[in-house]
Amino acid sequence: MGSTRDRPGIKRFFSLSHFSAGFVAVLVGYTSSAVIIFQAAGAAGASAAEISSWLWALGIGMALTTIGLSLYFRAPILTAWSTPGAALLVTALLGIPLNEAIGIFIFSSGLILFCGITGWFEKVMHQIPMSLAGAMLAGVLLQFSIDLFNILESELLLVGLMLTAFILVKLVLPRYCIPIVLLTGAVMALFQGQLHIDTLSLELSIPIWVTPAFSLQNLIGVGIPLFIITLASQNVPGVAVLRANGYDTPVSPLLTWTGLTGVLLAPFGGFSFNLAAITAAICMGKEAGEDPTQRYFAAVWAGFFYLLTGLFGSTIAALFTAFPSALVMTIAGLALMSTIGNSLAAALADPGEREAAFITFLVTASDLNLLGISSAFWGLSFGLILYFLQSSTRENS
Repeated sequence: MGSTRDRPGIKRFFSLSHFSAGFVAVLVGYTSSAVIIFQAAGAAGASAAEISSWLWALGIGMALTTIGLSLYFRAPILTAWSTPGAALLVTALLGIPLNEAIGIFIFSSGLILFCGITGWFEKVMHQIPMSLAGAMLAGVLLQFSIDLFNILESELLLVGLMLTAFILVKLVLPRYCIPIVLLTGAVMALFQGQLHIDTLSLELSIPIWVTPAFSLQNLIGVGIPLFIITLASQNVPGVAVLRANGYDTPVSPLLTWTGLTGVLLAPFGGFSFNLAAITAAICMGKEAGEDPTQRYFAAVWAGFFYLLTGLFGSTIAALFTAFPSALVMTIAGLALMSTIGNSLAAALADPGEREAAFITFLVTASDLNLLGISSAFWGLSFGLILYFLQSSTRENS
């Protein structure tokens, strides 16, 4: 599916479902973790201008890789910064000079580039059954739809109206369901005074070069954990999202290009680039378009919005944070519902793999965090162990 080479038509690109899925993906990504970027940059001693440069580097890097890879492979390939990696940097960069932090970023991205060039990561990912990939994806996304109902009580009017609109529009105009629900929520938030856009000002981000310095102690103590967390907590789920949605895009080129982008943009603050999982799933569901071979246009639109976030980093970050959290949580939960359902159905379809898939789902959906690595990695690990043990037992019986 991912290698389809049909020539795109201009009408397909400007489809409302593609546009809205791309916007929602970037909206969810920025509102959920942009504040961590500010904290990580602050921990490294970055000035306000340098923090703006970080946003420039991240936005430009994600835009180039998302648009380029999606168009080349004709698959919805969304890249992102490493949110767990940024969380690690908030504490790990304290006391480390900014130029040595840049050296850490180059080292970590260089390791990802090496994984892409050698192809060993792709060989490992080919051993993962589709049922476990679907189970991990469902576990990663589950909390988003649960949060939708957790906030219903405290935000009954806003969330209730969006949920009602979702149910009604899904019956008559399913193709335009998410954009209509998003517009409904935005209008209600504005009416309630929860949409704070009065203080926004348009301001271009200016890239600032920081010459890297390398400390062996910091490369080992921070660079290697950043690499492992990015690979295990971001790229593994990112590949699983592609596979669970039927896209057989080769993995090695994706790691190669995201790693290379990180190496080149690290001096400006681009600390990490990797495959997205949660936001990518928004661009792969039915809400992103009925034809799976055309959903890469949704990722291209996301890349366009990434470009805007890079060029107008501080302004766009402020714009996205102007949306109330209840609106963002609701639109994310609704946009991911069908993906969660389809992933669970695929994960539990084969009785012989059902137990391993269910273990993967449960562990991934939990808050398990061992050695600083998220539950998605451990869920897949436990599921694979049970899967291979059961396979070995069946072969010997």
